[in-house]
Amino acid sequence: MGGRSICLSSRICQTSRDIDLSPGQPLQSNQSTGNLGVIGRRNGAELGAIGDNFSGSSVSSGGVRDQLYNLQMLEAAHYRIPLAKDSERPRTYTPRHPAITPPSYPQVQAPIVNNPAFWERVGLEPFGTDTLFFAFYYQQNTYQQYLAAKELKKQSWRYHRKYNTWFQRHEEPKVATDEYEQGTYVYFDFHIANDDLQHGWCQRIKTEFTFEYNYLEDELLV
Repeated sequence: MGGRSICLSSRICQTSRDIDLSPGQPLQSNQSTGNLGVIGRRNGAELGAIGDNFSGSSVSSGGVRDQLYNLQMLEAAHYRIPLAKDSERPRTYTPRHPAITPPSYPQVQAPIVNNPAFWERVGLEPFGTDTLFFAFYYQQNTYQQYLAAKELKKQSWRYHRKYNTWFQRHEEPKVATDEYEQGTYVYFDFHIANDDLQHGWCQRIKTEFTFEYNYLEDELLV
């Protein structure tokens, strides 16, 4: 697995807050999301493609269901056609802002950060999710960003390509169609606190939010 990145913007950390995503209330420590499935699926038990809406009432026969399933799989395969960069050798780490340090200071990046098991352990730590977000936004176009994103998806976070941030269900969607779902979500505000005291770098609650599936990143498999 090369150093493939799902970061769609090289300036993602400097992306301004979209006016359509007004800041929600910070998530409190006693507000739990529970096991609510993954954005894009009806519930956690269904393992179909993103946006899959199969149910007993919507499919009249097994043959039609099989045909629709095959079309879903063909479409998913089309979106996952290997890219030219997938055959490239992983790039070595190059510091963006090198600084002169004493010999006692580590001079090379620790090899453990390229170990997927390390990121799995990070995700289990009390503040592991914050660490994963930090790696995603500040280790762009690296293998570490890819591993951090993979662990975030294991925690049911899903990346919104329009707002360049991660969302997770806070409750079951009030509306769910083939094109979108609507309800209350937790999202990660990656903006850093500034002079107007608009604090960022925290998880927030967003009510009455419509998550359109065409903005859902679904290339990275977990």
